[in-house]
Amino acid sequence: MTGTKFCVKIAFMKTNVHPQYYDDAQVICACGNTFTTGSTRQVIKVEICSKCHPFFTGQMKFVDTQGQIQKFTAKQQRAVKMADTMAKKKAKKQNLFQTEEKKPLTLREMLMQEN
Repeated sequence: MTGTKFCVKIAFMKTNVHPQYYDDAQVICACGNTFTTGSTRQVIKVEICSKCHPFFTGQMKFVDTQGQIQKFTAKQQRAVKMADTMAKKKAKKQNLFQTEEKKPLTLREMLMQEN
């Protein structure tokens, strides 16, 4: 083993990289059911759980989460506003191109028009 060099690299782990883990995290459902589990959050709020989900209960019911319709209408309103601002920007850009077209012709362009 003469003439052989060994290189040892020591890797140090970073400290304080992982979030704090809670063994007794509380899960609260919209139906009122609560249970504990392990998580990186202390309190977890869910809209549906195994006690009220139609798949687990066997009941056919309409599951509507609170605020879905309001979120959708707000998104639609933002889309309309964005379309208006984009139309204004496009019109402004068109005006810039029209002002460039109104510039006086160069001598070369005038000569080309005569031919």
